[in-house]
Amino acid sequence: MIYREAGDFKTSYAKDQQTFPIAFDRWGYFITLAFAFLVVPFIINDYWINAVVLPFLIYAIAAIGLNILTGYCGQVSLGSGGFMAVGAYAAYKLMTGFPDLNIVFVIFLSGGITALVGMLFGLPSLRIKGFYLAVATLAAQFFLVWLFNKVPWFYNYSASGQISAPERSIFGYAVTGANALPAVSYLFCLCFVVILAWAARNLTRGANGRKWMAIRDMDIAAEIIGVNPLKTKLTAFGVSSFYIGIAGAMLFAVYLGAAEVGEAFGISKSFLILFMVIIGGLGSIFGSFAGAAFMVLMPVLLKNVMVGQLGWPTDLAAHFEFVIVGGLIVLFLIVEPHGLAQLWRLAKEKLRLWPFPH
Repeated sequence: MIYREAGDFKTSYAKDQQTFPIAFDRWGYFITLAFAFLVVPFIINDYWINAVVLPFLIYAIAAIGLNILTGYCGQVSLGSGGFMAVGAYAAYKLMTGFPDLNIVFVIFLSGGITALVGMLFGLPSLRIKGFYLAVATLAAQFFLVWLFNKVPWFYNYSASGQISAPERSIFGYAVTGANALPAVSYLFCLCFVVILAWAARNLTRGANGRKWMAIRDMDIAAEIIGVNPLKTKLTAFGVSSFYIGIAGAMLFAVYLGAAEVGEAFGISKSFLILFMVIIGGLGSIFGSFAGAAFMVLMPVLLKNVMVGQLGWPTDLAAHFEFVIVGGLIVLFLIVEPHGLAQLWRLAKEKLRLWPFPH
């Protein structure tokens, strides 16, 4: 079989520690990237870009951010929707206050602002953890939504309270606004996903990632061996919020175009991202992608099958979606706590040894 390590020699430490140690995996990764950049924009239609691909890419960034905090550092957070709102409103204020600022800098600055806010709300993690930390981050979610609703400065004193993204271009092609082309928006989001996923992979495998996992596994023992809990936890909150803020800015500016904080960034958004992480797999970058793909594709599939093919009412299909998600979360927590990522790892292990018994 071609999926083997035999003959794939590691002649340096860098090769031994690379993300894809098997040549088949490396080539598959490069082929997938080439296909995503060079083929998909020319064969996919606008419906699939807007209904499936863009939400998947944006939510994958948010899921990676929450996975860094919850999966790698063990700090439970229910405030992802509020931090996405920070990124969205920061992007809106930057785009309206600095019309000449490039959209790439707007997105990154929005993530930086969200990181500062996330570190501020991460301070309670130094004294509390577990259920109490989850409640504290849930309070942050409600506070941020209330703040953006009640302070008119954040939405530039608009009578409707809604924010709308001005048109911004990159290399002469509109990325945001009414004239934005779906294929351009797709490539724009894809570049961010590749860069941020690569950065997250390296962070989690480096010194910071090892400190996060030490705090997650046993914080007292980690402190005894020299890990600074203050710096480590705040770093995890900062990096996680940076990713989630970028996702919020892109969700508002590139995907939605206009948003109202209560509808676009409510508590349901926080649970949606948490479900992506749980189903995809805690402590796994691949799991973040798998969970995001599952949670984005499932409603589209249910709508097409139940409503389009079987003729079910739309509200019944929507409620059935909640039943499936809830059942899968219980199933994964009991049977396979590491989610789809662990199932993928087990399948690869069996494939490497096939046809011999495992």
